[in-house]
Amino acid sequence: MHFDAAGIAASVTALAWVFLRVTGLMLVAPVFGANVVATRIKVVLAVTLTGLIAPLAPAPVDLELWSAAGLLAAVTQLAIGIALGFCVQMVFDALVLAGQTISMTMGLGFATLIDPERGASTPVLSQFLLILGLLIFLALDGHVLLLTTLVDSFRWTPVGAPLPADGLRDLVLWGGRIFEAGLLIALPAVIALIVVNLAMGVVSRAAPQLNLFAVGFPAAMLFGFLILLLSLPVLEDSFVRLVEDGFENAAHAVGAR
Repeated sequence: MHFDAAGIAASVTALAWVFLRVTGLMLVAPVFGANVVATRIKVVLAVTLTGLIAPLAPAPVDLELWSAAGLLAAVTQLAIGIALGFCVQMVFDALVLAGQTISMTMGLGFATLIDPERGASTPVLSQFLLILGLLIFLALDGHVLLLTTLVDSFRWTPVGAPLPADGLRDLVLWGGRIFEAGLLIALPAVIALIVVNLAMGVVSRAAPQLNLFAVGFPAAMLFGFLILLLSLPVLEDSFVRLVEDGFENAAHAVGAR
């Protein structure tokens, strides 16, 4: 088989477009982009996925990688991968927000840990919800669906095509909806805990000699864990719907209609 310099350069350039989009996904996507995953593993995984996806991607347009148009296309490929991972990662950020809201209501806001994935202090309850959400995500084959969406993105927005303006708008709106989703996930537990706190307030007024801090704090924490246990099935259903919406918004962000 005869190889010439022009053919090798064209092949390397075609792989580079795919590698950039895969790399963007690896930077922020859940599971793949976690800080606990070693950088070497991420690089090997990105190269492997590039070799598997490149034959399935449409043939790229004739672009010079080091030209102005080529550099713009390279930035676009990276942005598309980041947009895909960002839409799905925001689903897990909703769990963090829900855990923070519940923790503050039940008096566990002071119990924090360093999140190894984000490098910031998060409540223990948020860590619990994150682990639970990650297990549900893997059980639903969310990582496989994420890679499938990545492959389909080359058909929706081929190399050289600009990122759709409507997709950018959907991405911004999806980021705002995450706050709503986090509050809706935490709403049942928060309402129940508010009722418990109101009951403790009535008891303290009826019996002023009762030490509210000695009785109310453990009672709120106990009822909080009980309510959280009872609301786990509802939380699972809400998270599954949120994951579905996340993938739908990820597809819309990169040009699927």
